[in-house]
Amino acid sequence: MISPALSDAALIADIRQLIDAARRRAVQTINAELSSLYWQVGRRIHAEVLGGKRAAYGHQILRNLAAQLTASYGRGWSEKQLRHCLRFAETMPDEDIVTALRRDLSWTHIKTLIYIDDELKRSFYIELCRLEHWSSRQLQERMNAMLFERSTLSKQPNKIIAHEVAQLRQTGQVLPAFLLKDPYLLDFLGLQDRYLEKDLEDAILREMEQFLLELGAGFTFVERQKRLQIDQDDFYIDLLFYNRKLKRLIAVELKLGDFKAEYKGQMELYLRYLSKFEQEPDENPPLGIILCTGKKQEQIELLELNKSEIHVAEYVTVLPPREVLQARLNLSVEQARQRLESLEKHT
Repeated sequence: MISPALSDAALIADIRQLIDAARRRAVQTINAELSSLYWQVGRRIHAEVLGGKRAAYGHQILRNLAAQLTASYGRGWSEKQLRHCLRFAETMPDEDIVTALRRDLSWTHIKTLIYIDDELKRSFYIELCRLEHWSSRQLQERMNAMLFERSTLSKQPNKIIAHEVAQLRQTGQVLPAFLLKDPYLLDFLGLQDRYLEKDLEDAILREMEQFLLELGAGFTFVERQKRLQIDQDDFYIDLLFYNRKLKRLIAVELKLGDFKAEYKGQMELYLRYLSKFEQEPDENPPLGIILCTGKKQEQIELLELNKSEIHVAEYVTVLPPREVLQARLNLSVEQARQRLESLEKHT
């Protein structure tokens, strides 16, 4: 016989779950309606101010409108808020896209996203934010860390980026190009100018939580110094991970100094071993990440690693000033796109 106390506890727990679920749905519904309202307000302002003949008086019109709305409805309709609404409508003029967006993202998310000028970059963050359920704070943190500029996807020609983002939107399946980065920012390891590969590996293990966050969504740690016995010879993978979203084993090799062509053969051996002996039937082929302090871009291109399952990336243990890093990343993205477009023209 169930005691009254236990029965009451179960009843209370069930009712609490019902209330909490209803509250979440109510918040989501209210948020979706507010986002829709803000977009419609922005569209109406756009049509009246910028679409008409009164664009020169736009600032004064917004100021007067804000004053009247605030008098009628209280706080929340400042001139700044109206400019957010206007930007929302200008940035995302397609109502179908807005309808889909407001179901998944809050107004705080949207306010952050609409001020990204590059449409492809904005789409990248929108789709990952929806898929991985980032909070608005997580979205801002990833943008501050220049996730898009460091993704391998950003180095592709614009038409490829647009295609891959559209595929993610339609299928919900993340491709490696969204998760793999270059460079990886490992400043949290606290390493100075001089260290050995073992020091780097030890530091990563000490800061595994931060390292997993830097690797990206879905990574889980499997093993350090994974032993492979091939022809009675022993080989060791520095770090082995698994990515749930990609459904792949990820072998990571840590190297000091610049990339060397011989690293390709070493990683190919590791990946083929993992594919033959470790890969499960429902998994995709394993990937390899070679982390170096410097890259040899021409060697990487001649080895056609961009067409393989091997990703070569730099890492930095001392973070340069943000402006320097931003300039470096922008240059890297532009150079990579130019090289790929040049290769396409000659094939």
